[in-house]
Amino acid sequence: MANQPSVTKVTETGEAVGGTIEGQSYIEAFLEMLSAERGAARNTLEAYQRDLKDFAGFLAGRRRGVHEASTEDIRAYLEALNNQGLSAATAARRLSAVRQFHSFLYADSVRTDDPCSTVEGPRRARPLPKTLSVAEVDGLLAASRETVDGRSHEEEVLAYKRARLVCLMEVLYATGLRVSELVGLPLSAVRGDQRFLTVTGKGGRERLVPLSDTARAAINDYVPLRARRLGDRVSPWLFPSRGRQGHLTRHRFAQLLKDLAASAGVDPKRVSPHTLRHAFASHLLANGADLRAVQQMLGHADISTTQIYTHVLDERLKELVETKHPLAKKDSA
Repeated sequence: MANQPSVTKVTETGEAVGGTIEGQSYIEAFLEMLSAERGAARNTLEAYQRDLKDFAGFLAGRRRGVHEASTEDIRAYLEALNNQGLSAATAARRLSAVRQFHSFLYADSVRTDDPCSTVEGPRRARPLPKTLSVAEVDGLLAASRETVDGRSHEEEVLAYKRARLVCLMEVLYATGLRVSELVGLPLSAVRGDQRFLTVTGKGGRERLVPLSDTARAAINDYVPLRARRLGDRVSPWLFPSRGRQGHLTRHRFAQLLKDLAASAGVDPKRVSPHTLRHAFASHLLANGADLRAVQQMLGHADISTTQIYTHVLDERLKELVETKHPLAKKDSA
């Protein structure tokens, strides 16, 4: 493929995103393919775009377009990421984006080779997911229920926000939804048969997740307050907002969760929406739930992703034996 002059784009902040004009068009075509053919979510597309722009910026320094990379360019890029002190997980994610981009170029006959085919990714130990104990989750749920029955406008707003927080917490812990799935729930998801929640997950795949009695009660308490809060406004979202997305954002919910953790006496650094998703899975498995059932509820395409939670239980059992077993106490004496 003939080389063309490299055109380095620079943002208003002075950040070079690099690449040739033609190379940028290939990135856009790749993202369009992910959206149209694979149903990739917006957050996924934005992540791919960031990673590929970073790769393009690196190649621009070597006077190559993003579609002209060689195997040595890709290895040099991984070395540069390592020299920047980035984690192996971050480097592996960026390499994954680069691999898929070049598979796309090869499939579309833009290139006659795949420069990633012989590149080995950084080795990384898979970390165990952070989770919370049952008592800690109970504390968070109890703190969210400390409602104030208000009569003034300010108190009514407070009652609405409290009911919304209770609903968010109960639904999250009852279903293990991804935070983007939770805040993006449509109002239609809780209409009709409330024994199950219909969730659209990654890749547009739908799944049914059972709702607990407390989650259904929280929804029933929240929905009337939601309608009163909206007034004449109409919103398709279960958790509406006046923001650009039209619904509560992931970041705002994460902030609310940090505040809730502080009031419940749980270290806010240990609490996030994803931590509660981990707690949902770990607590189910600890109480004898079937691994396949947990996989379906979490929306994992591969059961190996779900199996990581069994390692969490193994570690806890090991700790229990080492600290509580009579022989262990005797050895430490």
